[in-house]
Amino acid sequence: MNYFSRVKLTEKTDVSVRATYTIRGDAAAGNSSTAVWDESASVYDVTNSLLVNSMTRRFAFNRRTAELVDCCGANVNGDSAIRQAGVVGYVFPFGTQKETYQVFDTTLDKPVPFVYSGTADTDGIGTYVFTENVPATQVATITVPGSFFGLKAKVVKLPEIYQIHLVYWVDPETGALLNVNEDEKVTLQNATTGTTVAVLYDGDLVATPGTVSAVVRLDSSGRSELSLLDTILPLVCGIAGAVALVAGIILLVRRPREDMAELDAISAGPAAAAATSGGRAPVPAMEAEAFEGTPEGAGPDAAGGPAAR
Repeated sequence: MNYFSRVKLTEKTDVSVRATYTIRGDAAAGNSSTAVWDESASVYDVTNSLLVNSMTRRFAFNRRTAELVDCCGANVNGDSAIRQAGVVGYVFPFGTQKETYQVFDTTLDKPVPFVYSGTADTDGIGTYVFTENVPATQVATITVPGSFFGLKAKVVKLPEIYQIHLVYWVDPETGALLNVNEDEKVTLQNATTGTTVAVLYDGDLVATPGTVSAVVRLDSSGRSELSLLDTILPLVCGIAGAVALVAGIILLVRRPREDMAELDAISAGPAAAAATSGGRAPVPAMEAEAFEGTPEGAGPDAAGGPAAR
């Protein structure tokens, strides 16, 4: 992974990182139709012992439709003024359709189109493929000393540019997210010339095969439960852990012409996940209310390490 360290004020390249994600379902705040989740995530540079980035989020959504609900103290990084709308993304509706869904993007703080792009086989389960494509988009303006980036001006204002190509593989029956490929880049640009001044974040990430298999096993359990119930009523008896599977997916940076080293298999435990990749980096993209997987630590308070995006 490549990124700009705001602690050391220098670019770090080809580092190994650990991504940690923790999700806790707030049962007291939810009900039979609405789930409330608290998320914390971080990416930690293991090579240099530095925090890359971190995020917290609280969100509520309809258990059946996966649509976000504006209630229950929802916020992104403590900012409750951000109105989260659209589909959660980590979970899609039961009976997902071959259509475009508006999914909330926590960088843009708004829903963006996830376009239906075809079908695929994910470890034996037929999945629908959805793609988010955000072209280079300014998300902020950063004021920094020009000397940081070799610029003559004493103080410069640089546009922060975000772009992402994100692919989800979703089980249309359960709405579970089974696989992910996330290619994200964040840069600072010279407003006058349009050239890149610094790369804040750059990673092309995929899920490890072992993690996908573990998630598929949970999804298969959820499918069996749904078949027995013959219904898509809100899941209040524990199926959520098998259907809301996203936390089980560990992301690993893809290295061209090089086999991916599989991460440690997921073990039982509530919503938390951590991963280490050699050379590049995992970042958070998924969560679950009752995740059966904690590579580092166990229990509802296990965070595994500093967390992301």
